[in-house]
Amino acid sequence: MDIKHYKAYTKIGLNILYYRKERGITQEQLAEMTGYSQNHLQRVETAHSVPSVALLLDIAEALGIPPHKLFEFK
Repeated sequence: MDIKHYKAYTKIGLNILYYRKERGITQEQLAEMTGYSQNHLQRVETAHSVPSVALLLDIAEALGIPPHKLFEFK
């Protein structure tokens, strides 16, 4: 884990969780939609795994949001 960027990974994970829940999508459903395992998605949402750009693009597409929304830190 890249400690230097841990806060950013945490915020990205929280954004994924927010948009997923807002759309009523479970981790299992998102896994099916993206082709990634539910375990991997859970680790990204909780900042225990560093997401690849490809994963973030796939998640954004599955959630129907522009990718930059995952990087909006409020």
